[in-house]
Amino acid sequence: MFEDEARFGRSSEPRQCWAPPGVRPTVPAQIVREYEYAYAAVSPHDGVLDTLVLPEVNAEAMGVFLAEVAQRHADEFIVMILDGAGWHRAKRLQIPENLHLISLPPWSPQLNPAEHVWDEVREKWFANRQFENMDQLERQLVAGLASLEADAPHIASLTGFDWITCVPLNAH
Repeated sequence: MFEDEARFGRSSEPRQCWAPPGVRPTVPAQIVREYEYAYAAVSPHDGVLDTLVLPEVNAEAMGVFLAEVAQRHADEFIVMILDGAGWHRAKRLQIPENLHLISLPPWSPQLNPAEHVWDEVREKWFANRQFENMDQLERQLVAGLASLEADAPHIASLTGFDWITCVPLNAH
């Protein structure tokens, strides 16, 4: 599985959208610095996605997420690949027995297929929307993540890499 976190907040970022010819769409925008954090672990080959929304990112919250993934896959041993965030390497991080963590090389987010999950959530559930409060934002985030968790074929198509194209040209 590949793991990543993303920040979702009330600050909106207008995106392109469809409108009939001659109509200029209006999109709500606001800058409010309040955030929730989504954690995701994805298995690209079969589209299994485990998510959790938490109020912060730190070793304790990461431990809660890892425990959740370990519990959901109690009969499996999971090798989890993640970036090098400080809370992923913290000495106080509690790692369940059925998980082993491996870090990606620094500055290589393009190697983490979980990044595509965030693109999908932002495009389908957050684009051109304004949230009056954090409860409204959290409901939208949870709904989007639950929809994706329930659609394994879609997740597999979003996150599956064609590893042949990742081989450097001079490797032959």
